[in-house]
Amino acid sequence: MTTPEEFLEITKWAGIGTLALAAITVLAFVLKWGLRFRLVGATGFAAVLTIGLLGLSFEPFSRTAIPGAVPYATVFDSGAEKITITVPPTLTETQLEATLRQAASNLFKPYRLGSATRVPTIRARTILHDSPGVSQLVYMGQVQPIPNAATGDDMTILLDRKALARLSSTQPSSSDT
Repeated sequence: MTTPEEFLEITKWAGIGTLALAAITVLAFVLKWGLRFRLVGATGFAAVLTIGLLGLSFEPFSRTAIPGAVPYATVFDSGAEKITITVPPTLTETQLEATLRQAASNLFKPYRLGSATRVPTIRARTILHDSPGVSQLVYMGQVQPIPNAATGDDMTILLDRKALARLSSTQPSSSDT
């Protein structure tokens, strides 16, 4: 995947090309070439492409990888403050915390930081199958971009230890298989 730094380099070259095309357009008007109005359109289109490439250099594709995190899927995103991710039911406490940190670094963007009364929250959940044909959603933890004074961290992570204990109690042991 192309990195933001590569997009910035491509943007520089596209900008140089756009300026060269603009110079040719000015020359076409001075010399009254017949294609001067077509060059105006081509120059405008090149400028739009250059601005688009500049926008791609602001890291829209970069993802953070936190050691110990497990793959997750976003199952609900309100576009503002509510996000729900799903994780496997075999998760440990340390893996859950790392996964919440990774989700926070990938999903908490400046546009989500709205008013002071609406704090973005990512909740992690899994699905348990206690009995055949019955599924239950279990929420295991959440993360919010509120500085935690106790840990000095820039986000607050809350884990539901009861839900995690329930997960470990429902997992088949190695002697059951």
